Amino acid sequence: MRAVLRSLAVIAALGAMAMPAVAQGYPERPIKMVVPWAAGGDTDSIFRPFAPLLQKHIGQPIVIANVVGASGTVGAREARGSPPDGYTLYAVHDYIHLVHYAGVTDVKYTDFEPICLLSATPSILTASPKTPWKSWAELADDAKKRPGQITVGATLGSTSHIFPALIEKAAGVKFKYVSYEGLAPRMNAILGGHVDLTDANLTQKGKVDAGELKFLAIAAEKRDPEIPNVPTLKELGMDIVYAVSRGLMVPKSTPAPVRAKLNEACGKAAKEPEFAEAMKKQGTRVAYLDASDYGPFLDKLDRENKAIMIDVGLVKK
Repeated sequence: MRAVLRSLAVIAALGAMAMPAVAQGYPERPIKMVVPWAAGGDTDSIFRPFAPLLQKHIGQPIVIANVVGASGTVGAREARGSPPDGYTLYAVHDYIHLVHYAGVTDVKYTDFEPICLLSATPSILTASPKTPWKSWAELADDAKKRPGQITVGATLGSTSHIFPALIEKAAGVKFKYVSYEGLAPRMNAILGGHVDLTDANLTQKGKVDAGELKFLAIAAEKRDPEIPNVPTLKELGMDIVYAVSRGLMVPKSTPAPVRAKLNEACGKAAKEPEFAEAMKKQGTRVAYLDASDYGPFLDKLDRENKAIMIDVGLVKK
């Protein structure tokens, strides 16, 4: 019995000694960043300029892998199934909460460890130029006359679905949803006039200025100085403030010393002036939280998104 106890003690001691060694040697090879949406979309366009800055501070190449499909859940599953060794990062946004409650996937945010929150992007209700409305009031009046006929391009069960669903409920109207896998195909559809509405953001301001799209309302607390003529949903009588939050996570059981190194590098990268400038070009803002604050933020976000899904009737029973 004593021999067994001694063996267990030796194993425990070796394990304790191995942890710092993992941290000291990490990283020794390139790190993969799984982005579960297509290249050129909003999420990709936020993490792609961040990758070289993180690379600068972590000391190894950051290789982006766009793993698309099933409302982002194919990439989520790949990230969850990767070895918890710090060589796989998971680029996530609010969809991880939504698709779980919608019953689209068994993957949930608690399958991962938080590293850092990077950005928050207010949603803007956006219309095709082929639509007749010049304002929310005109759209709402038309929607009430034609329930279920005005089309919305969305990734079903994700943020681009929840945002217009919140508007539907608040305004007492009914839209018809057309499913697209990510932002790029949704934008192609609305630019071509194949759908009437979608969820967009300030990245599309140039197209609005060129008359290719129309911004009808922004889901922010106050009007954005870049689009001062676009009212907030709150101004229009709908108590909706909605922004898409994006951050980095790693598979559960990734060693704490490895997570600490990633956390430190992310903090330095997020403070780089180039990142703030890149986020401004993407119509978003830097909203950095380190791992200790990002964890509680994700818990709060999960509660809020569950309540939203219940409220709009999208939770799978």
